[in-house]
Amino acid sequence: MSTNTKEWIQYSTASAMIVSGIVLSFISFFANGDITDGVLWYMAQALTYAGGIFGVSIYFKTKLGQSVNAIEDLVDRKFRSVEAEKSKDEQEDEEKTKNVES
Repeated sequence: MSTNTKEWIQYSTASAMIVSGIVLSFISFFANGDITDGVLWYMAQALTYAGGIFGVSIYFKTKLGQSVNAIEDLVDRKFRSVEAEKSKDEQEDEEKTKNVES
């Protein structure tokens, strides 16, 4: 199962839970004139589930993005320092070659 399919299933079920909780709350209110304890409990569970799905996925995507950026910055800095040392060594070699020829 691909990542997109998993995310699609997670977001779909979370959205369906919220919609079903809202629909059940409206039906309960208009049928009885109040919202019963069981319906409130179901709505709370639906919101908890949806919050867990949306919150966890956003948290991990954010942390993964931060980690990737930190690694890219580190590699970039190391690459630049190696390039700087390499160009410095080449300049020193050129100067030594000129001094030897003179």
